[in-house]
Amino acid sequence: MPRVIPGRMTHRHEGELVVFHIGMQINHWWRPDLWLPAFLAMPRMLRELSTDKDSGFLGYELLMGGGGPYVVQYWSSIDKLYAYASSPSQEHRPAWTRFNKAARKAPGAVGIWHETFLVERAESIYVSTKPMGLPKATELIEVGRKQDRARARFEGGRTAGSQQERVAPQDAVSQETP
Repeated sequence: MPRVIPGRMTHRHEGELVVFHIGMQINHWWRPDLWLPAFLAMPRMLRELSTDKDSGFLGYELLMGGGGPYVVQYWSSIDKLYAYASSPSQEHRPAWTRFNKAARKAPGAVGIWHETFLVERAESIYVSTKPMGLPKATELIEVGRKQDRARARFEGGRTAGSQQERVAPQDAVSQETP
């Protein structure tokens, strides 16, 4: 289990950044024959992406929303995200075809949704948390004096913490909490 990293941390990332939300809304919980296959397909896709260094996939967070589970994914390129989504030889495209076929049998029983964001700039702060979100997907760094406030981190441009030294999670654990 990951350790809590004491102190104030943020992320650093150079280059294109895509944040992709994808989830399911389970409208008929009593129909697991319709939603369970889609639910079980996501871990296979995440495993496939996590082991392919050239996929452009940077990481993810699995969450639970009001209507069902969803995943926040981080990608290095919109083109790589779309290439994965449309590739017939990878997990997503066949799973999407199966879902559409099943959904036609009982319209409205389960819904699938997604949102895609091409991020120009991003600001983040994580105080005494386990590795998660942008720093887990990109690079974890300590918040420096020049980046103490959210506005300063955001106005710093594409790189949330370009002025700071990189802090490895194992090193951050031993630091004092400010």
